[in-house]
Amino acid sequence: MNARDVAYSGIFIAIIAVSAQISLNIGEVPVTLQVFAVLLTGLLLGAKLGFLTAGLYDVAGAVGLPVFAGFTGGFAHLYGPTGGYLMAFPIASFIAGLFAERFKSPYLWIAGSLVALGVIYLLGWLRLGLYLGGNFAKALYIGVLPFVPLDIAKALIAVGTARAAKRALPWL
Repeated sequence: MNARDVAYSGIFIAIIAVSAQISLNIGEVPVTLQVFAVLLTGLLLGAKLGFLTAGLYDVAGAVGLPVFAGFTGGFAHLYGPTGGYLMAFPIASFIAGLFAERFKSPYLWIAGSLVALGVIYLLGWLRLGLYLGGNFAKALYIGVLPFVPLDIAKALIAVGTARAAKRALPWL
């Protein structure tokens, strides 16, 4: 890891943190722009640095920095109803980054972003289901299904943004 990687990681941790503050509370799981930011992180930084960056975002929040939705932080968030989503962010960023590194086709970038989104949903749904006392059906209805259309749009926008950024800033 070099100074450039550290700088990019810090910038993208800040982007994810800011995206968490753009939120709309609709229940146990708020609507935020984090999915967009996490996917963009992987698409632009690549698999390894994207994973590390999203992981450091989780660590920053876990130690109490107010980077989670509502300017909150603390380890309890990783154990709470949204903990599965947060813990999935590094994996999702890795997957999106892997597709961006390996393929040139925008359709495969979209496919990778949708797979990454599926991982966020899977881990988020599992944790929320456990939080709800094993009521996985309720977790699906309140923690996954309402978000699918918006998150697909966020994934498409993240791919478009990343591709435009790569064209405009080839050194990225």
